[in-house]
Amino acid sequence: MDALSGLLEGPRARGAFMIRACFDPPWAVRVEDRAPLTVMLVARGEAWVLPDRGERTLLRAGDLAIARGPDPYTCADAPGTAPQALILPGQECRYPDGRPLNGSMDLGVRTWGDRLDGSTVMLIGTYPMQGEINGRLLDALPPLLALPSDVWDCPLTPYVSEEIVRDEPGQEVVLDRLLDLLVIAALRAWFARPEAAAPAWYRALADPVVGGVLRLLQDNPAHPWTVAALAAKAGVSRAALARRFTALVGEPPMAYLTGWRLALAADRLRDSEDTLDAVARRVGYGSAFALSTAFKRVYGVSPVEYRGRRA
Repeated sequence: MDALSGLLEGPRARGAFMIRACFDPPWAVRVEDRAPLTVMLVARGEAWVLPDRGERTLLRAGDLAIARGPDPYTCADAPGTAPQALILPGQECRYPDGRPLNGSMDLGVRTWGDRLDGSTVMLIGTYPMQGEINGRLLDALPPLLALPSDVWDCPLTPYVSEEIVRDEPGQEVVLDRLLDLLVIAALRAWFARPEAAAPAWYRALADPVVGGVLRLLQDNPAHPWTVAALAAKAGVSRAALARRFTALVGEPPMAYLTGWRLALAADRLRDSEDTLDAVARRVGYGSAFALSTAFKRVYGVSPVEYRGRRA
């Protein structure tokens, strides 16, 4: 599992979902759900995304935006429109005065808003929880990024529009995968732009030597890797690999592997009921004691305490 896939692997297990939002002007929705990642794809019409801090963005048909939480924002037909609904954590929906909406804006299968054939239609996907692995990528994103259709040509839009309103067996799995594809394609397009500050490890994946080593570490963290073994796989000397890896990634190979293993362990502790021994073996530690020692050194608490706090 590489780190871009890891962005989605944990959140999918923790309740990622998609909806279709349909509105006629004037409309505005205030979003305070604290979700770490929300994708907004305009299928018809246009919409403003208005962060409390930062630059407001107008999205037109075919444009996509990704909002990185937990900061709140408003989506509206125009910057001055007052919100008619409030989205809170757990996707609780209320009127701005605090009264529950009680389903008054439900329009059918995964559809929400004013009217089914509203002049503005947005496809919205949300990952409601952040883990240590996906945090490595999310931390590199701005609070709000936008990809206009002239630089972002995604063939998934009509297919997602069609699938999001279907109510068939296995449909949630289909939508999960479509949302994952949409996010990965968007992030690839974003990080390819000159103004995007891609993390060092992401840029290093393109290196013919370091990229292969990163994939070995990410795909098989439980293997008893050494710099010598990695250098042999890469076809270079140990010294050459250590220099090149550190220069491109910002830390030596074994330090990167330790961080990757512990991030995997942290997410496993939160997302599963595996024993500490099982988690240790899964991420490459010989015993629960060895994992606990390394984990506490980095996170400041024991794995048991971490699991208890994150429950």
